Amino acid sequence: MEIITDAKMRELLKVYFILGSTNCTQDPLEVMHQAIEGGITLFQYREKGTGALLGEDKYKLAQAIQKLCQQHQIPFIVNDDVDLALSLNADGVHIGQEDESAAAVREKIGNKILGVSVHTREQAYEAIQQGADYLGLGPVFSTTTKEDAKAAAGTALIQTLRKEGLTIPLVGIGGITAENAPLVMAAGADGVSVITAISLADSVIHSTQKLCQAVYG
Repeated sequence: MEIITDAKMRELLKVYFILGSTNCTQDPLEVMHQAIEGGITLFQYREKGTGALLGEDKYKLAQAIQKLCQQHQIPFIVNDDVDLALSLNADGVHIGQEDESAAAVREKIGNKILGVSVHTREQAYEAIQQGADYLGLGPVFSTTTKEDAKAAAGTALIQTLRKEGLTIPLVGIGGITAENAPLVMAAGADGVSVITAISLADSVIHSTQKLCQAVYG
């Protein structure tokens, strides 16, 4: 794929939905249908946690969700699993601090989108140096989705990086809802990434629309 511009990346990060089979009680494909209808702008397949799919099952669900994303021109990102991303020809990969280095992943994926989760100023600068296209900062608010989640850090790091003049696209991660999303945007983020605010909502479409309204103001 072509190298993505910062301006385009900023637009894609607005309402960034992350989902795996363990994050919803409904059929993941049905949740995706509704989230797309509600207005998500970017998607990340994250198959982790107790009971997560493996092997062929993981591949098949990823493939089915990717097809749905392609039909609606929504870029499909894979969390951590570079081999899966390459085998599906996904649009990109998102990695955390415990995963392979950003430099090593960049070498494998070429011009595909590379996102990196960071928790400190030093990690942010290192990720940029190693070729990240965007940074995920968090957890901004407390979250129960990740079993090993760090303590909520608020929006301080987002504000710090913006004050220092960093222009790389930034997305807030962790405990974000339609109610607190405006705080994340006001701090200098380009968008918000959510899991349960959409995946466990009574009405996925309505919750996604509310999130979009909160982000776009």
